[in-house]
Amino acid sequence: MRLYGAALRMGCFDWDLDTGVMCMDATAHEVFDVRPDEYDGRPETLAARVPPVEAHRLDRIVAHALKDGSETYGAYFRVRCRGGTLRWTHTHGCIRRDDTGRPRRIVGIVRDATRELGDTPPAAREPVDQDAERRRTTSIVQGTTAALAHARTVRDVIDVLKDTHGLAHLGASNLVMGLVEAGRIRLVAEGPAGSFVPGTRVTRIDEPYPMSEVVRTLAPRYIESAEDFARSYPLLWPHIAGLGITSAAYLPLIAQARPIGALGLLYEAKTGFTVEERNVLVALGSSIAQSLQRAMFYEQEKDLAQGLQQAMLPRTIPGVPGAEIAVRYRSAALGRDIGGDWYDVIPLSGSRVGAVIGDVQGHDTHAAAVMGQLRIVLRAYAAEGHMPATVMARASGFLHELDTDRFATCLYAEVDLMTGVVQFVRAGHLDPVLQLSDGSCRRVPVDGGLPLGLSAEFGRLDYPVTTLELDPGQTLLLCTDGLVEVPGADLDDGMRALTELAATGPRDLSELADRLCEIVDGRGGDDDAALLLLRRREIDAPRSGGRLQQHVAPSDPEALAEARHMIRAAVRAWGAGERADEIELVADELITNALMHTDGAAVVTLRVLSGADRRLRVDVEDSSSALPRRREAGEDGVSGRGLLLVDLLADAWGVDARGGGKCVWCEFVVPARNEGV
Repeated sequence: MRLYGAALRMGCFDWDLDTGVMCMDATAHEVFDVRPDEYDGRPETLAARVPPVEAHRLDRIVAHALKDGSETYGAYFRVRCRGGTLRWTHTHGCIRRDDTGRPRRIVGIVRDATRELGDTPPAAREPVDQDAERRRTTSIVQGTTAALAHARTVRDVIDVLKDTHGLAHLGASNLVMGLVEAGRIRLVAEGPAGSFVPGTRVTRIDEPYPMSEVVRTLAPRYIESAEDFARSYPLLWPHIAGLGITSAAYLPLIAQARPIGALGLLYEAKTGFTVEERNVLVALGSSIAQSLQRAMFYEQEKDLAQGLQQAMLPRTIPGVPGAEIAVRYRSAALGRDIGGDWYDVIPLSGSRVGAVIGDVQGHDTHAAAVMGQLRIVLRAYAAEGHMPATVMARASGFLHELDTDRFATCLYAEVDLMTGVVQFVRAGHLDPVLQLSDGSCRRVPVDGGLPLGLSAEFGRLDYPVTTLELDPGQTLLLCTDGLVEVPGADLDDGMRALTELAATGPRDLSELADRLCEIVDGRGGDDDAALLLLRRREIDAPRSGGRLQQHVAPSDPEALAEARHMIRAAVRAWGAGERADEIELVADELITNALMHTDGAAVVTLRVLSGADRRLRVDVEDSSSALPRRREAGEDGVSGRGLLLVDLLADAWGVDARGGGKCVWCEFVVPARNEGV
């Protein structure tokens, strides 16, 4: 039987419908002209040997037999051999069903039918139901049009056209599409793989190619035979002759009375186009052109929106000594509206830096405009030296006075990179995340107030301040809700997922930022997202070796005496005994000046800074914005020599504005502990 089948070129197959695996014998491989090592047991692999028109007709026959309860089916179809020639083939299958009537397997034969049919068309053996064919064509047109209606981008349009359930079922085996750009046609799609013609990626409209012709004439071009193709386009034909193309239809894509591109459908085993086929193709070309124009407008508007959003954000992030910073912004994947998310890094006086993350309500140009104004104002308030709570309160008042009904959430962190002290103020925003030096992460609960704009409207401008010690090597993670919020999911779950991802992410800050943004890139969505990472440097940021603070009221001599005692004890305890008298004298002068020339109290802070030089720093803060100035003292004067004394004894000193007040500071180089007394 095997010898008889081989002589007749008749092979067998066994198709398991549950697993999709179809086993074939050696003769069946020969009928399909595939080697055993080329076939993986999947019927889809044979698609390269069966033209699309034949494959669709065969699929339709098999599917109909499976659905109507038939036990057998038979069909003629053509197979394309390696050399490109077509030969007739016949298959007969027996459907094996279970007790419920569900089809489980198909066992059958496939044989070479060349001698049997010769050049006889399939219609001679299989009459085609014209009404059924018309319904099929109509269904494909409707399905393709519906799919195009959901296409947002040019890539989406191309994917619809190349979908095996789309235009290919009209018989097209190859597809090319080009867009008109600056008097040229740029090829944006071609298929299948291996069909690209060198030199046609960009062509001029006046060149002798079919796509150029339909763009010039605004009329479709139907090439009805291989001879017609070779005669009409001698430059193109030699490159595609090996593809087995027998006809083609090139359609101009016209929108608003101007050509925006051209579409080419190339066919195998087909010659000529009926009037009905031409009408269908013209209708499809119109639908494709409209969808393509919508996609092009969408991409242009999205590019414009993203450009506007980026213009509102800082162009560059300044280098901050003692810190490593990474920022990211991701626009919404869905929709073309821009959002109000922003980040900012603000260098402040001394060793301080401000980090801001915020989100204005809404996703439109108005939200972006409000964001731009709010970012600039908040930056200005922080640079003026206002305390973090004051910065947030003033920004809220500014937003409330704008002609807008939008509010904004915001998180502001002021980081002293010398001491590691971070002061957080939160206005309805997400809590920050802290990554420790070992990579582990935790959410930092921060006391908060109402969002900006709302707090001013309701008269609740007192924002609480939360303090955190940031050690060298530790990282602050600030983000907007677009990075963690998933529709239908709890926000806390999103924050936990972000924390876990950061804990397992790379240590490189830029790579970590990219990894975190993969959440947005992979998920898509209709909300934008902003991210700011700030890491205190291990080497560049000096470490605080001690910190003491004393509050001195203007009319409390005991507090002044306690401050002097604290200074004296700290100087000796921290190994600065050799300079104890100098430090006590300068600190006493600064405290006295603060109490004499202001109406409020003074706050004295002592700390040891470890860096290139070990330094003892004295900060004296008061509520007066008037800056101290040196002046000449008279011969009998008892004042005017204070700052001269500070300048003479301290290694460095200066004044930092602090909102409604100031901080006068001085530093003394002191020996390391093992070198001191």
